[in-house]
Amino acid sequence: MSLFQALLWSAGIAAAILVFLWRRYNSFIAKRNQVKTDFADIDVQLKRRASLIENLVEIVREYAKHEKGTFTEVTKARLALEKPHGPKESQEIENMLTSTLRSLFAVSENYPKLQASENYKQLQDDLKQTENAIAHYRETYNQSVLDFNTAIQTFPNLLAAALFGFEEEELFEPGLKGRAEITIKAQ
Repeated sequence: MSLFQALLWSAGIAAAILVFLWRRYNSFIAKRNQVKTDFADIDVQLKRRASLIENLVEIVREYAKHEKGTFTEVTKARLALEKPHGPKESQEIENMLTSTLRSLFAVSENYPKLQASENYKQLQDDLKQTENAIAHYRETYNQSVLDFNTAIQTFPNLLAAALFGFEEEELFEPGLKGRAEITIKAQ
């Protein structure tokens, strides 16, 4: 083999490696951006949920003036949503909102006139739709995270991922059990 052929082979191998790295990098970026977009969808729904709960609080407040602790928790959760946060913090915020929602429904059970109110019923319907949207977006986000994490963990992709510094993303998993209970009560 001549020097020229050896250089051609070397150049071909180098070009193949560069094309591989280029394609992998772009693929990782696309998957990571999908994860970020899907997380943003969850965040929007969590903010919508917090807003609906805040509206529900205002209606309940008229009937239950002595339930200040519940109202304070809604404010804390709402303020937490305004700060930049990731999946782990969002899970904690979602847990706070779920706990608050349980408290609100418990309080509202003591006020039949409140439960008969059209505004209250509409907010319950809106909350139910938002709960379903959060569940849907959580599934979509977790699937995107799974796709991304699998892409950067499989051979030979893991070599390129390590070279470019890509790290695993966190799944979005609710910490509190009993979401079905909330959804049923919100009907």
